[in-house]
Amino acid sequence: MNYDLSEIFKDVKFTDEEKVLLMSKLKEISLSKGSMLLHATESVKYQYFVIEGCLRTYFVDKHEKDHTIQFAIKDWWISDYTAFFSSSNALLYIECIKDAILLRVSRKDIELLYKAIPAVETFFRKKMERAFASFQRRILGALSQSAKERYVSFVTSYPNIEQSVKNYHIASYLGITNETLSRIRREIAQQ
Repeated sequence: MNYDLSEIFKDVKFTDEEKVLLMSKLKEISLSKGSMLLHATESVKYQYFVIEGCLRTYFVDKHEKDHTIQFAIKDWWISDYTAFFSSSNALLYIECIKDAILLRVSRKDIELLYKAIPAVETFFRKKMERAFASFQRRILGALSQSAKERYVSFVTSYPNIEQSVKNYHIASYLGITNETLSRIRREIAQQ
């Protein structure tokens, strides 16, 4: 396995014994661009840490239009968390949009790690708090910001992602058309 636990669990110190346990529960997987990590209606058994690559989580509405919910790049976690935490089937799809290497961990193993290594539970609690705050900011932005403000916020949150993501994925994430995205980019370039 080609990763360092300190890169995943930033600011957490582990004993050698805890490192061995953690490494035994994190399984490395590789995905190629275009492959699907998760389909809606499937059982969600894992959450994933991105070592390298880029993935997106999206929802398909009743009109067959897809809506990008999240991107995951290096050092990000991804899953259909509603399904993962409630043991229900997925509502979302997860697509690999740039070749990726991931670590996966099951719900059962996360629970085991919480009990065995309390620092892991603290780490994941703080991660979920930040994620919840981020999603709430995104919802508030969608309700109150202009398309241009949402785009600026996006490139601030994902500074290096535009090279990996197609324009229509970004437009979908922002809730705008490709044409609007192009117009916003032109306006910003002219400033």
